[in-house]
Amino acid sequence: MRIDAEGIDYKTLNGQIKEEVRNGEEEITLANVNGHRYIGAGLDKEEISIRINGVPGNDLAAFMDGPEIEVEDNAQDAVGNTMNSGKVVIRGHAGDVMGHSMRGGSIYVEGDAGCRAGIHMKAYKDFFPAVIIGGSVQDFLGEYMAGGLLVVLGIDRGDFEIVGDNIGTGMHGGEIYVRGSVEDHQLGEEVGIQEPGEEDLKRLRKYLDDYSRCFGHDFSFD
Repeated sequence: MRIDAEGIDYKTLNGQIKEEVRNGEEEITLANVNGHRYIGAGLDKEEISIRINGVPGNDLAAFMDGPEIEVEDNAQDAVGNTMNSGKVVIRGHAGDVMGHSMRGGSIYVEGDAGCRAGIHMKAYKDFFPAVIIGGSVQDFLGEYMAGGLLVVLGIDRGDFEIVGDNIGTGMHGGEIYVRGSVEDHQLGEEVGIQEPGEEDLKRLRKYLDDYSRCFGHDFSFD
């Protein structure tokens, strides 16, 4: 099913998406998306797959519970806000506060992300969120993080600093992995630096393999 977003507002677009889902549509392609907000917000069927051509606006996949969304371009702020489950794949860059209060599912970004990625992420029982950023990320990564997994890979960034300052400020749970160097002055007061062990890498592999399948990268933490 194809929906053309050109010339319509975000409420109309989201209304059309929900109507198609109610009618049993499982694969939806959105064309000419240009800042339309709340795409996928509140959808709760695992069978739903949405492909977005263009740049979605704020709160993509907010409160989403099950579907998969693939973005062929960049995405704006607050991707996966309070997301419960499902997957978001972004083949460009993402804005600020990605994964805000995220409770489950996965967000994979091929490029960079802005400030406060993973803020207030949390895990509970079978709910476990994972965010993997292929490029770099700005300040306050994992701020107030309470659970889940944040990974920054720095692919093709060379000697470029791939994380900003104030990493893990207020953090009291979860794990952050950076594939590169981090200095003590970049950390929040609540966190420290240590090398990942074998069990850590084994746990990561599940998510890294899935990320690799999405973008065709082959890498390791060696």
